[in-house]
Amino acid sequence: MATFVHRLALCESDSVGDGTRIWAFAHVMHGAIVGRDCNIGDHAFIESGAVVGDRVTVKNGVLIWDGVTIADEAFIGPGVIFTNDRHPRSPRMPAASERYAERSNWLSETHVGRGASIGGGAVITPGISIGEYAMIGAGAVVTLDVPPHYLVVGHPARAIGWVCQCGQRSPAPGPCDSCCKTFASHPAAA
Repeated sequence: MATFVHRLALCESDSVGDGTRIWAFAHVMHGAIVGRDCNIGDHAFIESGAVVGDRVTVKNGVLIWDGVTIADEAFIGPGVIFTNDRHPRSPRMPAASERYAERSNWLSETHVGRGASIGGGAVITPGISIGEYAMIGAGAVVTLDVPPHYLVVGHPARAIGWVCQCGQRSPAPGPCDSCCKTFASHPAAA
C-alpha cells in the first residue's frame, strides 16, 4: 500500500513507510523517519531527527522534535507537545551560540514505548522515557519517567493507577477485568 500525502501537506522526508497517511498542513521534515501504516493528522510537525515507529497515530497539532523516538503502535493525542532542550535559549543569541554548535551539547532525547498513549494537550519535558502501554492523561505535564502500564495525570504528572495493554484502567497489575490478559508493572507501585 502506497504512502498518501495530502496535496496540502509538506513531506520532505524520504523515510516514510508504506500505508502511512499524512494529512493537510502536516509537515514532515527531511531526515525525519516515519514507519508503516501511521496516520499523521492536520498541522502535525515532525522535525528532522525524530523517529516514529509503525502503526502510530499522531493526531492534529502534535509537535515532535529532533531526539524524540516513538515506538510502534503508540497514540499521540491532539496538541501534544514534546520538548528536547532542558535549558533553551535562542541559538542566535551570542551568549548561547557556542552551546548550539554541537547537537550533543543541548539535545535531551525522549522515548515513548510501544503502545503508549498520550492524551490531548499533554506536554512531555525533555529527556523523558514513557514505558510500554503507559497512559498519560489529557493536559498532563510529564516531568519524570513513566514506567510501563502506569496511568499518570496532572501538573506535574503523578501516577494514579495502571492500564492494561487493551487500554482499560486496572486497580492493580495482574489480570485485566476487561480483556483478561495479565500484565505486570514497575516494582515501585503507584
